[in-house]
Amino acid sequence: MNAPAYIVDAVRTPRGRGKAGKGALSGIHPQELLAQTLQALQKKVGFDPKNVDDVMMGVVSQVQEQGANITKNALLAAQWPDQVSGVTLNRFCGSGLQAVNFAAMGVASGAMDLAIGGGVESMSRVPIGSDGGGIDGNNEELRKRIFQVPQGISADLIATIEGFSREELDTWALRSQQRAATAMEQGRFSKSLFGVKDATGKVVLERDENPRADTTAEGLAGLKPAFVAMAEAQVGPNGETFDQLALKGYPQVKAIQHVHTAGNSSGIVDGAAAVALASEAGVKKYGLKPRAKIRAMATLGDEPVIMLTAPAPVSLKALKMAGMKASDIDLWEINEAFAAVVLQTVKKLGIDPERVNVNGGAIALGHPLGATGAMLLGTAVDELERTGKSTALVTLCIGGGQGIATVIERI
Repeated sequence: MNAPAYIVDAVRTPRGRGKAGKGALSGIHPQELLAQTLQALQKKVGFDPKNVDDVMMGVVSQVQEQGANITKNALLAAQWPDQVSGVTLNRFCGSGLQAVNFAAMGVASGAMDLAIGGGVESMSRVPIGSDGGGIDGNNEELRKRIFQVPQGISADLIATIEGFSREELDTWALRSQQRAATAMEQGRFSKSLFGVKDATGKVVLERDENPRADTTAEGLAGLKPAFVAMAEAQVGPNGETFDQLALKGYPQVKAIQHVHTAGNSSGIVDGAAAVALASEAGVKKYGLKPRAKIRAMATLGDEPVIMLTAPAPVSLKALKMAGMKASDIDLWEINEAFAAVVLQTVKKLGIDPERVNVNGGAIALGHPLGATGAMLLGTAVDELERTGKSTALVTLCIGGGQGIATVIERI
């Protein structure tokens, strides 16, 4: 990057279980969830909202309560000045990080001095798939050439091709739970977390609700594969099952081994996150104290049926832009959409697993689709400061065969 994009600060809600009427955040309208996040960021940093040039937020299911440009409505709910603009974007699971990256582009280009990126997803109130478009928008003409399959089947296909066993996936899942539990016990998330309140002002959630500290290897081993029934559904134009459609491009694979379960896949949760970014001029003009800067940002497309293999190549693309190698990165945040995604990325890049998701990941904490990328970036900044380390890379797989990556450096 020719000019710096500074990460001033980041905040996030705790992740609440994404079950209607059961999760602690399920009673909070997603606009209000995002509004509280914006207010928490403003309070933490101390900027005047009128100086914010734009607010960009990722949301995947942009319908119902998350429709109608939720970002602008959240700004109104937060009682920020009318002059503050907002835009909502969708790059599936990469939406939150993409929003941060777009904000970074704005300040690095000189077009903005202060911008906010982040995301929100209330999966208890607007369940995944609520927009009715699936992955391909129900385009029958496109399906004649490329029939995209559900992500769980893609994840199982990756595990089959790479030879990952159920035990290996469960071992990573247990690690995620254990490391998240340790991080929570030691307050490693507290720097960015704030308590979410209901309409009466009562705090309804202060800690991540999804992790299960009592998870055991035996318990994980006892769970049934999650995508078998889906895999056997006859959905193709000639009655093909999802498995048969997925294997058309992989003749070397005789059968998909279904090894992902609810225990080694990401949790369904509610949550929101926001990151303040500033240009060099903005830092000086508003007296801000940045915590990190963005070294490089990248997106990349990949094969759309296997879909979830882009984190490795997109990370290499971002590293090349930063003039770095994988071994130069101190901490990796690889979104745990499914255990096989992380294991495949680690294998392809030759990363030391001890540098990856050191405080657990979405298997334990949950994956609020539109917000996760921004949450991971904030977690990375906190962990760099806690450990005194220098660099981190955040990457996520994305539906439709895409990946996104951001390299940051602590100041």
